[in-house]
Amino acid sequence: MESHNNKKRILDFLKQQRIITSSELAENLKVSWNTADKYLLELTLDGKIERIKKTGVNLWLLK
Repeated sequence: MESHNNKKRILDFLKQQRIITSSELAENLKVSWNTADKYLLELTLDGKIERIKKTGVNLWLLK
């Protein structure tokens, strides 16, 4: 259930910020970078967000 709550918080955060990095999300949720990245990848697979790969960083935005 916590995963569902965190995904909702991520989508709300994305609505405010428009584009985020995994590090920004980790700081906002107070979780590790790996956990934040896992949630973002799950939301990408769910078709809710999109990833843009830049040199050295992934940018995440709502679809």
